[in-house]
Amino acid sequence: MGIIIQKFGGTSVSTSEKRSMVVDKVVDAISRGYSPVVVVSAIGRKGDPYATDTLLSLIEGIHNDANKREKDLLMCCGEIISAVILSEAFSSRGYMARALTGGNAGIITNNNYGNASVINVEGEKILELLSQGIIPIVTGFQGITNEGDCTTLGRGGSDITGALLGKELGAEFIEIFTDVDGVMTADPKIVPEARVIDEISYGEVFELADQGAKVVHPRAVEYAMEGNVPLLIRNTSNNCPGTTITSSKKQRDNIVTGITNLSGRTQVTINSNRASSNKVDKHIFGLLAKKHISIDLINVFPSKKVFTIDSEDDEKMEEILKQSNIDYEIIKDCSKISVLGNTMRGIPGIMAKILSIMDQNHINVLQTADSHTTIWCLIKENDKVKAMKELHNAFFS
Repeated sequence: MGIIIQKFGGTSVSTSEKRSMVVDKVVDAISRGYSPVVVVSAIGRKGDPYATDTLLSLIEGIHNDANKREKDLLMCCGEIISAVILSEAFSSRGYMARALTGGNAGIITNNNYGNASVINVEGEKILELLSQGIIPIVTGFQGITNEGDCTTLGRGGSDITGALLGKELGAEFIEIFTDVDGVMTADPKIVPEARVIDEISYGEVFELADQGAKVVHPRAVEYAMEGNVPLLIRNTSNNCPGTTITSSKKQRDNIVTGITNLSGRTQVTINSNRASSNKVDKHIFGLLAKKHISIDLINVFPSKKVFTIDSEDDEKMEEILKQSNIDYEIIKDCSKISVLGNTMRGIPGIMAKILSIMDQNHINVLQTADSHTTIWCLIKENDKVKAMKELHNAFFS
């Protein structure tokens, strides 16, 4: 048997008891003949001593424009601490392990600190350790520039590290261990009846992750898909089989694969007449691009343009609209509900069913859009929980 990647999130390494479970998972893989490469996140979450957000809080208030290079160097510390502690946990059980930074592991990036892009992955060091029977423990979330500076890959970057290494090393599969049993049909915190999806395609899980599901980073799915390496989402604390993500498109009884939501959306309506329509398009959308404001759910009509933006861009958006002397309307505190499934393609009546459910539950739908595999509805944030529960009940009961 060959190489596998086993990535463990921050909650999976937060206590000595949980780290012991991590060691058990890796040792089990070795007993089955695999050569595991371990990837770790920083310990715990905000408030825990070595979590990434806790480390960042050390410089909050000192200087609002902290140097991005130094900031990345600080953030890299959390994963280094995890890797070293986990290495010692393996040593205490009689296994040879070696902690590696992203740079040690050969992940070469550009110098876009905070959200670096990977230029190359050089896996020779890891292969050398595996040939010696040593377990490589790689710090997730980070890389190194050609000049030797530490960089970070953006939020959720440890998933990206695992997928990159899986692709580069030709791994048989990548296991992402977390605190949930797999990819769910909906967020179980919102819909307690949500169930684990046993198998799902790269495209479907990419769409779910991109639309708000937080189980795996979309870029990690993209890298795994490029290398055609199966992803397994599993729970560190139990032996549930979890979710397998592959290129295959499994036929299911359900038309819908999953339902997710993306909060923090704002709807923008720009009113214009036919004569000024093209001018508005070129002027406004050009300004939005320059200000790095991403737009979504775009509906274009002769008399108006309707789209959504991230709520974090509200102030920039309103400043642009006011300066341009344009007639506009803004609705804040919105949530985008996504109903997704590969088998939806070509099947009529799904949009009608969704809108009927919304109407029956007195949920005002502000905007809709659809593709071959996904239907989106924009609603007010305070209707999100009811909408998610009712849609899940209708499609999965």
